[in-house]
Amino acid sequence: MAAECGPAEQWRAVLPLHAALGRLRAAVPASSAPRSPLLRSLLLGLDGDLLLWDGERGALLGIDLRRLGGPEPELSRYQTLLCINPPLFEVYQTLLSPARRHVALVGTKGLSVVELPKRWGRNSEFEGGKATVNCSTVPIAERFFTSSTSLTLKHAAWYPCETLEPHVVLLTSDNTIRIYSLKVPQAPIKVIALSDAEEETLIINKGRAYTASLGETAVAFDFGPLVPIQRSILGQRGSEEVLAFPLYILYENGETFLTYINLLQSAGNLGKLLGPLPMHPAAEDNYGYDACAVLCLPCVPNILVIATESGVLYHCVVLDAEEDEEQSEKLWDPRSDIVPSLYVFECVELELALKLASGDEEEPLESDFSCPIKLHRDPKCPTRYHCTHEAGVHSVGLTWINKLQKFLGSDEEDKDGLQELGAEQKCFVEHILCTKPLPCRQPAPIRGFWIVSDILGPTMICITNTYECITRPLLEDKGDATSPLRVLDESQHSFEKHIQSILRRSSANPLLLKKSLREMAERLADKYEEAKEKQEDIMNRMKKVLRNFHSHLPVLSDSERDMRKELQTIHDQLQHLSNAIRQVKIKKEYQQKMMEKGITPQKPSITLSAYQSKCIQTVLKEECNPSSVQLAGKMYVIPVV
Repeated sequence: MAAECGPAEQWRAVLPLHAALGRLRAAVPASSAPRSPLLRSLLLGLDGDLLLWDGERGALLGIDLRRLGGPEPELSRYQTLLCINPPLFEVYQTLLSPARRHVALVGTKGLSVVELPKRWGRNSEFEGGKATVNCSTVPIAERFFTSSTSLTLKHAAWYPCETLEPHVVLLTSDNTIRIYSLKVPQAPIKVIALSDAEEETLIINKGRAYTASLGETAVAFDFGPLVPIQRSILGQRGSEEVLAFPLYILYENGETFLTYINLLQSAGNLGKLLGPLPMHPAAEDNYGYDACAVLCLPCVPNILVIATESGVLYHCVVLDAEEDEEQSEKLWDPRSDIVPSLYVFECVELELALKLASGDEEEPLESDFSCPIKLHRDPKCPTRYHCTHEAGVHSVGLTWINKLQKFLGSDEEDKDGLQELGAEQKCFVEHILCTKPLPCRQPAPIRGFWIVSDILGPTMICITNTYECITRPLLEDKGDATSPLRVLDESQHSFEKHIQSILRRSSANPLLLKKSLREMAERLADKYEEAKEKQEDIMNRMKKVLRNFHSHLPVLSDSERDMRKELQTIHDQLQHLSNAIRQVKIKKEYQQKMMEKGITPQKPSITLSAYQSKCIQTVLKEECNPSSVQLAGKMYVIPVV
């Protein structure tokens, strides 16, 4: 694994003495803090620069590695990328975007994105080489994490697309994956619920604790390389393919789920959760119950690395579903999903703590030490990856991938041969850095890990818990071109057999066989033309029938539709008027009946006697005579008979 690179040895030797590391080392408290279950990764590289997160100042410290390789290394020069809106939570991981223009600051209670400043000047430094540069900071889902105090961020990653706008993918403790865009940082553009509907109806805290106790919560995820997907798999019609990123989601109980995501596609089953993926050969404990990390290596086929807290690594080959009778029945059912399977190629157990023997003839004492493991890709070698944990760093190389690709590319149908292939050649594991040499020692977790893969030479850089910098050179996979003679030599047959297979006759009379083949081809061509003409005739007849059928359909024009609507309105109004007229008639009949009942006989007229008439006349004459006004106030009583 280690290799000397000559000119690169100078900056590797002086990097631990840099002033930026000394500043961070001085800020470490003297008293040992309580052990945190989170693994930190606060180091990343960008075009020959190292960026270290300084939580005390809320800034990224930039170290230019190219200035450390000269005759006079500049150990005191570094740039401070200060966040305008620093995060209020503790940052435990920094992630570089695929376009290498943003850095995500990840914490358990939130995530912020720092926009890196532009470079210019002679040495291509940030903002021309200023000592302190203010950087724009965008908090992601700030209102969501502030209002939901019980939720925590369990895993975060960038959406793996360099041409699209930056998007971050968050896995929260409520078993939900949310995708956010930097343009709209407070509202997710896509939400994938990983829990069942029945589980969501429970009380949040009780339901979450119940599923967590069973290990049915997602702990990590990783994207695979872009793959074409048939529309039939997505529940759509058509034979064309759709490109999407496979997202492998790991649960704590060891189960793996799959979903396909493409932010440019919004239809079909994109984003639908598939699984759990079946694992072969089957195991009673489902290959562990304390899974903590998953990594998809960019190989064909995809290789999934599943890590557990006990230090066990499973190398799984993602194989397409076999077309047996059960799968063929599912193909005809649009509601069913065809999911790939995971073939556990090999199992590797890491030595997290050194095994010490109590005596000369006794077996080494086994330690029950366990801790979370973080997996890192190697940009210089796609068949190699690295593991960081509280006990140091391990490197794992998969030397059997090339033979696996040849085996899967052959015509052999016996997939059980993978076991024989796995028994022939195992992967190699190297304990690069041990930070827990004795079982009695407290673990010293890794704070930063990065692989420098540019012209400075492939180098592994590790930052310990006390900000001690350790560098190790790495071997580089040159990818030598394969010679045609070597390919021929590695073939199953010798060169003489290859020539004999070319010159071997397949028939005794090749001319007669050629003539019979030509005649058969002509007959097949005639039959094909005849079948094609019949098919075209049938298609034309079907089109004619459909045209006649459509022509007889009662289709109304716009004016006819308006007239029908108006007639319907008039009909409704007539119904209303008829009801009103009927009510008026009823009231009229009622009034007539009441009038007939109300007519009474005329009262009898008053008849006056002769004496009464004479008295009345006398009174009237006296009132009309002006000389007798004084008699007007007198009262006369006229008796009525």
